[in-house]
Amino acid sequence: MSNTNNTRESQSSQKSQDSENSSETNDDRTARKRPSPMEVLRQARGQLAELTGMEAESVSSFEQTEAGWALEVEVLELERVPDTMSLMASYQVELDPDGQLTGYRRVRRYERGRSDARRGG
Repeated sequence: MSNTNNTRESQSSQKSQDSENSSETNDDRTARKRPSPMEVLRQARGQLAELTGMEAESVSSFEQTEAGWALEVEVLELERVPDTMSLMASYQVELDPDGQLTGYRRVRRYERGRSDARRGG
């Protein structure tokens, strides 16, 4: 009987510790500082380069969204001579509020020396 009581006390103590640990984790998340926009940009460029093997040349759009951050990143996909014939690509990159990449996709490919076609009138 004594062993049963000790086991129950031990389990109760463990549950109490687990709930304290989970609330500490939530408090830690709340207290943790969100990254600055520049930190988010650096993280996005680094993570995209790691995933694709291509270095980001520039960020052409950057905005905070309800889900985190959204960027459009310009990447050199294929280097050619002359440089104006190099193949570039725009990637849409999504990050969570902490700056961790959650998804990306290529939205456009173009030659470096070409401008966008004019639209409208």
